[in-house]
Amino acid sequence: MESMRGGPYQVVTLFDGSGFDGWRSRDGGEVGWSIDKGAMTVVPGAGSVVTEETFTDCFLHVEFRCPDMPEAEGQHKGNSGVYLQGRYEVQVLDSYGWEVPGLGDCGAIYNQHSPLVNACLPPEQWQSYDIVFRAPRFDEDGNQISDARLTVFLNGVLIHNNVELNGPTGGHLDEDVAEPGPLMLQDHRDVVSYRNIWLVHVPEEASAQYEPS
Repeated sequence: MESMRGGPYQVVTLFDGSGFDGWRSRDGGEVGWSIDKGAMTVVPGAGSVVTEETFTDCFLHVEFRCPDMPEAEGQHKGNSGVYLQGRYEVQVLDSYGWEVPGLGDCGAIYNQHSPLVNACLPPEQWQSYDIVFRAPRFDEDGNQISDARLTVFLNGVLIHNNVELNGPTGGHLDEDVAEPGPLMLQDHRDVVSYRNIWLVHVPEEASAQYEPS
């Protein structure tokens, strides 16, 4: 899948490899992860990291790399997560070669939706998520009228097709689902790396007017 850069959209660069400007640790302190060769890498125990940038509807691009952990199994094998608004986790894990991915495998919306197919590359290779996020909707009285939705491509392969989320996933930052939220990358104590992270803010709705050219 060709990433959605250019055109009428303004791309917000969240991480270009040059530093942690615009990022903080989950607890509000300085980021304790490392940077090398344009990538940020989890330092186990340093805590998850979040962006100062917040968003509602968006298109997000993230590249990640899992370590090779041949002796590890299941959730101990290159585990991390990409949290939309800090609330909804798209799982990062070394699930390469698994025939039928489940609710906790790479690409899963953790414990809610399994990926349609396993599109993982081998560990130590760079992989990419391209994610269309639609935030929950509320009426004028503040009542929630629809849940968040996600469409996800892993390495250019569609793995979630506009799926509905039944609330924040485990390990979420907060439950303030009516509010914009940041991107959060999880420290699950495995040495997972990230690079080339950017997003586009997407309008919540298009015009209802017909304007002929």
